[in-house]
Amino acid sequence: MDKDNLDRAVALRHELHRHPELSYREVWTKQHLFDFLKQNTALELTDKGRWFYAVYRAGPDKPNIAFRADFDALPIDETIDLPYGSQFPGVAHKCGHDGHSACLAGFALEIDRKGADKNIYFVFQHAEETGQGAAECAPLMGEAGISEIFGYHNAPGLPEHAIGVKNGTVCCASTGVTIHFKGVPCHASQPEDGRNPAFAIAELVRGIPSFTDPAEYKGLVMCTVICINLGEEAFGVSPGEGRLLLTIRSEHDNEMEKLKQKLEEKIKEQAGQYGLEYNITYCDSFFASVNHKESTDKVRKAAKELGFLVLEGDRPSRGSEDFGAFTRCTGGAFFSVGCGENHPAIHTAEYDFNDAIIPTVVDIYMAIAEG
Repeated sequence: MDKDNLDRAVALRHELHRHPELSYREVWTKQHLFDFLKQNTALELTDKGRWFYAVYRAGPDKPNIAFRADFDALPIDETIDLPYGSQFPGVAHKCGHDGHSACLAGFALEIDRKGADKNIYFVFQHAEETGQGAAECAPLMGEAGISEIFGYHNAPGLPEHAIGVKNGTVCCASTGVTIHFKGVPCHASQPEDGRNPAFAIAELVRGIPSFTDPAEYKGLVMCTVICINLGEEAFGVSPGEGRLLLTIRSEHDNEMEKLKQKLEEKIKEQAGQYGLEYNITYCDSFFASVNHKESTDKVRKAAKELGFLVLEGDRPSRGSEDFGAFTRCTGGAFFSVGCGENHPAIHTAEYDFNDAIIPTVVDIYMAIAEG
């Protein structure tokens, strides 16, 4: 990677880090990235409101490929001392999306300067953390005739600059589930006069092993209890309403639907048994991110030619990534780039993106683009 482009990418990353914004609030972040490319490249820019993309045009008869970066932050305090630390209490880039965007911008600088034999789309995406952003960007794949899309995530715990790849599902599908039960409150001395949701909630929690039985599924399935909300500090009242929050996840999208069905059947059963009304809402829903072998092989080839250690994954990440919304529409691959084996984990206050991997990512992207 050109040193001048690297210096500009690192400076951009630090500016993004100073100004973190949560999902669907990334107004400054999006505009700053947009303006950076407008001022530093001759790329064609298209503003889509919450997100945008840039295009390098090689010609109408050339293949169309895309690269994607996310740019939202997390509701976590910046507690480490950084010269470019977050200026906003309670919000910080503790997942490295500032680095992802800086890498893509650095790659755009390289392509703008050196050219390419493909039409290259640079997709800068909002709201990855909620699972909604990629779904809003994904129609571009069909509209522009994009045959492949590539993206990556920084990976604390992997050796610095190592490239993690896997065919098939690389990140699990998941969704948050909120179950609201409504019964009848009554005096705590006469619980038989009311309908307290506590027993239905308890039975649901106890029943998790039954509807996540591995024998019923081909891939990994999980259900995690997030929150139980029932009653208050009023010892004379038996409550009439309660909420149970769960996160369910699966290796395969079709098994997510099966898991939802089993859960909904169990909820209906418990509501009927205890005479309760109920409703179910889903949020923060992610498709499984599924890599296409042809695209993943291009990542492998690029990494090996550049001399990077390639690590093959044998199981999907339990954590979710909304990149799956893209690979449901077109070919593509999502890979990992190691930040160092002792680097602090993402989603922790101690984390900061490792700037040393910016040229690694850009060089991999260049090799894919040139391949």
